[in-house]
Amino acid sequence: MPKDIQIKTALLPAPEDKKEEAMVYGYDKDGEMIVLRKGTNDLVCLADNPYNEGISVSCYFKELDPFMQRGRDLKKEGKETMAIRKLRGEEVASGKLKMPEAPSMMYIYYGTEETYDKTKGTLGDGQFRYVIYTPFATAESTGLPLKPHAKGMPWLMDPGTHRAHIMVGPN
Repeated sequence: MPKDIQIKTALLPAPEDKKEEAMVYGYDKDGEMIVLRKGTNDLVCLADNPYNEGISVSCYFKELDPFMQRGRDLKKEGKETMAIRKLRGEEVASGKLKMPEAPSMMYIYYGTEETYDKTKGTLGDGQFRYVIYTPFATAESTGLPLKPHAKGMPWLMDPGTHRAHIMVGPN
């Protein structure tokens, strides 16, 4: 995928006022993740992984980057999802890997390949999902339910862990 299209697609979930200065990661011709554009604000965006089915791009608060980068590094080493979660959890507990102290935002935009225009970087059936990382939050500390009971309502996933986050999505 051309660099400019990867960048345009990666920025789809970003708030308008943050798009111009966001850092963008994408993929080179060999499928390796690289920095496509350095950023000057507090947002990091990821282009669609060409090896995954469908289209999914995301942007997150830069304080989450060490956590996200560690996950990418462990995946590149061949680690499976559950092993990555365990290792990062151990690293957070030991202080080796720092999580943001304040809630930290992630914006996700996803859809099907059939409605993706590879020449324009647009997604016809895209939907948003929002994730607010709140490490170690619980239902008791937030008042949030652990499952949504209505479409689009916020709920807490992975409560009490380093991965605790508020999910808000189309459900």
